[in-house]
Amino acid sequence: MTREIIAILRGLTPSECIDITDALIENGITKIEVPLNSPDPFDSIARMVEHAGKAALIGAGTVLTTADVGRLAEIGAQMVVSPDANPDVIRETKARGLLSYPGVLTPTECFSALRAGADGLKIFPAFKLGTDGLKAIRAVLPSQTPIYAVGGVGPSDFADWRKAGAQGFGIGTSLYTPGLSATEVGKRAKAMSEAFDAAFG
Repeated sequence: MTREIIAILRGLTPSECIDITDALIENGITKIEVPLNSPDPFDSIARMVEHAGKAALIGAGTVLTTADVGRLAEIGAQMVVSPDANPDVIRETKARGLLSYPGVLTPTECFSALRAGADGLKIFPAFKLGTDGLKAIRAVLPSQTPIYAVGGVGPSDFADWRKAGAQGFGIGTSLYTPGLSATEVGKRAKAMSEAFDAAFG
């Protein structure tokens, strides 16, 4: 099954990016973002796309400008994840043929992002909205809208977020922090995949 878990590899370096990517894919996580405030993120993303672009959906997080979207398109990235819902960034992402997952927290931001062409919504920071808040917003959104809960969400509450209307999750430090070995990341990815399967069936 394709698990709707986006691995957020903040702080990843080019020298480790291939080993970490392999560890994630081998343990069931095939959606991977490298935030642009990581060291040499475009280098890492380009290497990862060349190495595993057919086995995984690889892109960038913390994307704030249309210029960055253009650079990502040129190196073959497949998705753009942002902390905010900038309509210009969303439209440029779609014009370049990439998937767009902007960060939102309010109904106004959700609908603004969807009108601009977003493929899915990243509820961020999810722990501030809570499952009750998501359930309320989910009731007014188009039923087919993919929603990812990001920020303060972990395997122990996957099931609760699913009941509230989330289809997936963005997971950062629970999967990867700078200095972790690929072996350790693989172990964490395996446990995360198992928790997702238990919650989603």
